Amino acid sequence: MNTLTFPLSAAPEIPQDKDNGQDYYASAAQTKALLRFGAQYRLQRIQAADMITTDEAATLSGTTRVTMNAWIKSGRCIGVSHLRRGYKLPRWQFEPFIFPVIAPMAAALASTDGWQLLAFLESPHPALDRQSPRTALEQGTPAQRVIDLATAEGH
Repeated sequence: MNTLTFPLSAAPEIPQDKDNGQDYYASAAQTKALLRFGAQYRLQRIQAADMITTDEAATLSGTTRVTMNAWIKSGRCIGVSHLRRGYKLPRWQFEPFIFPVIAPMAAALASTDGWQLLAFLESPHPALDRQSPRTALEQGTPAQRVIDLATAEGH
Protein backbone atom coordinates (compact mmCIF):
# COMPACT_ATOMS: atom_id res chain seq x y z
CA MET A 1 0.00 0.00 0.00
CA ASN A 2 1.51 3.32 -1.09
CA THR A 3 -0.63 5.72 0.87
CA LEU A 4 0.30 8.12 3.58
CA THR A 5 -1.21 7.92 7.00
CA PHE A 6 -1.80 10.97 9.10
CA PRO A 7 0.71 10.80 11.94
CA LEU A 8 -1.24 12.46 14.71
CA SER A 9 1.80 12.30 16.96
CA ALA A 10 3.63 14.63 14.56
CA ALA A 11 0.97 17.34 14.87
CA PRO A 12 1.77 20.21 17.23
CA GLU A 13 0.49 19.61 20.74
CA ILE A 14 -2.30 21.83 22.06
CA PRO A 15 -2.71 21.92 25.84
CA GLN A 16 -5.74 19.93 26.99
CA ASP A 17 -5.68 20.59 30.76
CA LYS A 18 -7.53 23.81 31.49
CA ASP A 19 -7.72 23.38 35.26
CA ASN A 20 -4.43 25.22 35.66
CA GLY A 21 -5.77 28.49 34.21
CA GLN A 22 -4.33 28.14 30.72
CA ASP A 23 -6.15 29.59 27.74
CA TYR A 24 -8.63 27.33 25.91
CA TYR A 25 -7.27 28.33 22.52
CA ALA A 26 -4.12 27.35 20.68
CA SER A 27 -1.47 30.03 20.46
CA ALA A 28 -0.73 31.78 17.18
CA ALA A 29 2.50 29.76 16.90
CA GLN A 30 0.64 26.47 17.47
CA THR A 31 -1.99 27.45 14.91
CA LYS A 32 0.66 28.32 12.31
CA ALA A 33 2.49 25.07 12.98
CA LEU A 34 -0.70 23.05 12.61
CA LEU A 35 -1.64 24.80 9.36
CA ARG A 36 1.88 24.27 7.99
CA PHE A 37 1.74 20.59 8.97
CA GLY A 38 -1.65 20.22 7.26
CA ALA A 39 -0.40 21.86 4.06
CA GLN A 40 2.68 19.59 4.03
CA TYR A 41 0.51 16.52 4.59
CA ARG A 42 -1.83 17.45 1.74
CA LEU A 43 1.07 18.04 -0.63
CA GLN A 44 2.64 14.69 0.29
CA ARG A 45 -0.71 12.91 -0.07
CA ILE A 46 -1.31 14.40 -3.52
CA GLN A 47 2.17 13.28 -4.59
CA ALA A 48 1.75 9.71 -3.26
CA ALA A 49 2.19 6.88 -5.74
CA ASP A 50 -1.49 5.85 -5.57
CA MET A 51 -2.78 9.24 -6.76
CA ILE A 52 -3.67 9.66 -10.44
CA THR A 53 -4.89 12.51 -12.64
CA THR A 54 -8.44 12.85 -13.91
CA ASP A 55 -7.24 11.79 -17.37
CA GLU A 56 -5.69 8.61 -15.94
CA ALA A 57 -8.84 7.94 -13.90
CA ALA A 58 -11.01 8.44 -16.97
CA THR A 59 -8.93 5.92 -18.90
CA LEU A 60 -9.00 3.49 -15.98
CA SER A 61 -12.79 3.72 -15.65
CA GLY A 62 -13.54 3.86 -19.38
CA THR A 63 -15.04 7.33 -19.35
CA THR A 64 -14.00 10.92 -20.11
CA ARG A 65 -12.29 13.60 -18.04
CA VAL A 66 -15.50 15.67 -18.17
CA THR A 67 -17.50 12.75 -16.75
CA MET A 68 -14.82 12.17 -14.12
CA ASN A 69 -15.05 15.82 -13.01
CA ALA A 70 -18.85 15.48 -12.78
CA TRP A 71 -18.44 12.33 -10.68
CA ILE A 72 -16.09 14.17 -8.33
CA LYS A 73 -18.49 17.09 -7.92
CA SER A 74 -21.43 14.75 -7.24
CA GLY A 75 -19.55 12.54 -4.75
CA ARG A 76 -19.56 9.48 -6.98
CA CYS A 77 -15.77 9.36 -6.74
CA ILE A 78 -13.07 11.01 -4.65
CA GLY A 79 -11.00 13.82 -6.10
CA VAL A 80 -8.82 16.21 -4.15
CA SER A 81 -7.87 19.62 -5.47
CA HIS A 82 -4.46 19.62 -7.03
CA LEU A 83 -2.15 22.60 -6.63
CA ARG A 84 -2.39 23.07 -10.35
CA ARG A 85 -5.64 22.96 -12.27
CA GLY A 86 -7.70 19.82 -11.70
CA TYR A 87 -7.84 16.97 -9.26
CA LYS A 88 -5.86 13.98 -8.13
CA LEU A 89 -7.71 10.77 -7.33
CA PRO A 90 -6.74 7.68 -5.35
CA ARG A 91 -6.45 4.84 -7.85
CA TRP A 92 -7.69 2.24 -5.34
CA GLN A 93 -11.19 3.76 -5.21
CA PHE A 94 -11.95 2.15 -8.58
CA GLU A 95 -11.59 -1.36 -7.12
CA PRO A 96 -14.93 -3.23 -7.33
CA PHE A 97 -15.27 -3.58 -3.55
CA ILE A 98 -14.77 0.17 -2.95
CA PHE A 99 -16.22 2.07 -5.91
CA PRO A 100 -19.89 1.16 -5.21
CA VAL A 101 -19.48 2.42 -1.62
CA ILE A 102 -18.20 5.92 -2.52
CA ALA A 103 -21.50 7.59 -3.51
CA PRO A 104 -23.60 6.22 -0.59
CA MET A 105 -20.74 7.03 1.79
CA ALA A 106 -20.57 10.62 0.49
CA ALA A 107 -24.34 10.93 0.92
CA ALA A 108 -24.11 9.52 4.45
CA LEU A 109 -21.35 11.98 5.35
CA ALA A 110 -23.35 14.75 3.62
CA SER A 111 -20.21 15.81 1.79
CA THR A 112 -18.60 15.64 -1.62
CA ASP A 113 -15.36 17.17 -0.33
CA GLY A 114 -12.57 14.88 -1.51
CA TRP A 115 -10.35 15.50 1.51
CA GLN A 116 -13.17 14.63 3.91
CA LEU A 117 -14.06 11.45 2.00
CA LEU A 118 -10.41 10.42 1.76
CA ALA A 119 -9.81 11.09 5.45
CA PHE A 120 -12.85 8.99 6.41
CA LEU A 121 -11.73 6.04 4.29
CA GLU A 122 -8.07 6.18 5.39
CA SER A 123 -8.44 6.89 9.12
CA PRO A 124 -8.49 4.04 11.65
CA HIS A 125 -11.89 3.59 13.29
CA PRO A 126 -12.54 1.98 16.69
CA ALA A 127 -15.69 0.27 15.39
CA LEU A 128 -13.55 -1.54 12.82
CA ASP A 129 -10.94 -2.80 15.31
CA ARG A 130 -8.79 0.28 14.53
CA GLN A 131 -8.76 -0.53 10.81
CA SER A 132 -9.52 2.16 8.28
CA PRO A 133 -12.81 1.73 6.39
CA ARG A 134 -10.77 1.21 3.21
CA THR A 135 -8.77 -1.64 4.77
CA ALA A 136 -11.93 -3.14 6.25
CA LEU A 137 -13.59 -3.13 2.82
CA GLU A 138 -10.49 -4.68 1.25
CA GLN A 139 -10.66 -7.46 3.86
CA GLY A 140 -14.32 -8.23 3.26
CA THR A 141 -16.24 -6.10 5.76
CA PRO A 142 -19.76 -5.57 4.39
CA ALA A 143 -20.16 -2.24 2.62
CA GLN A 144 -23.28 -1.45 4.65
CA ARG A 145 -21.24 -1.45 7.86
CA VAL A 146 -18.93 1.25 6.45
CA ILE A 147 -21.92 3.25 5.18
CA ASP A 148 -23.52 2.97 8.64
CA LEU A 149 -20.30 4.35 10.19
CA ALA A 150 -20.34 7.21 7.71
CA THR A 151 -23.99 7.91 8.63
CA ALA A 152 -23.06 8.02 12.32
CA GLU A 153 -20.19 10.41 11.65
CA GLY A 154 -22.26 12.55 9.30
CA HIS A 155 -24.86 13.33 11.95
